[in-house]
Amino acid sequence: MGQRSEKSRIALMNAAEELYAREGLGAVSNRRIAEHSGASNNSAVAYHFGNRDGLINAMLERHYRDLESYMAKHVAALPEKPSLWELIACRVLPMVELFDDMPAPSWRARFLGQVYRVPELREDLVKSVSMVNSLTVVQAKYMQEAKARSKEDEAVIQARSGILGHMVSGLCSEYEGRVEEGTQQGTWIDVGYFLVDAISGMLSAPVTRRKGQ
Repeated sequence: MGQRSEKSRIALMNAAEELYAREGLGAVSNRRIAEHSGASNNSAVAYHFGNRDGLINAMLERHYRDLESYMAKHVAALPEKPSLWELIACRVLPMVELFDDMPAPSWRARFLGQVYRVPELREDLVKSVSMVNSLTVVQAKYMQEAKARSKEDEAVIQARSGILGHMVSGLCSEYEGRVEEGTQQGTWIDVGYFLVDAISGMLSAPVTRRKGQ
């Protein structure tokens, strides 16, 4: 791929990230994305990505490529027998560090939040996790540790993880918006540690059952 073509792809992804973050996935046409990117051809999205889904998948791939270098450092620093808290921190902190390093205003957290709200696209988001080698290793370890601590079956842990996915997406989206407005309190890293504590507590909490169950 030529350098000029790659620059066009990046400009389109950047434009889409902002528009999707601000207005939602369904409210933005490919034509508007092309215009916002400065492309002279209104069909630039179709030319470079095929369609909207192709564009979104490329944006998710870019996110996880960006995340890999942050994740790898945390994985390398894990002790031989990490605690549940350390494993969750290894998943969450690289993400907030990435958000923190982005030029302000940034749109990545809100774009990912919009993707997470659409069930079929949320599946693509989860599948894209496999692109991050470090993340898949940590995911397997923390699921094993969480199950051991809760002494419950995998279905309970998966259900809790689904709730936590909404929480992480929503909190990061809200915080990114406050950063743009200049009304944020604390830092991205503070957000990260808050999430690590909350996730650790929920995944390791006992399960209460009604009598007779």
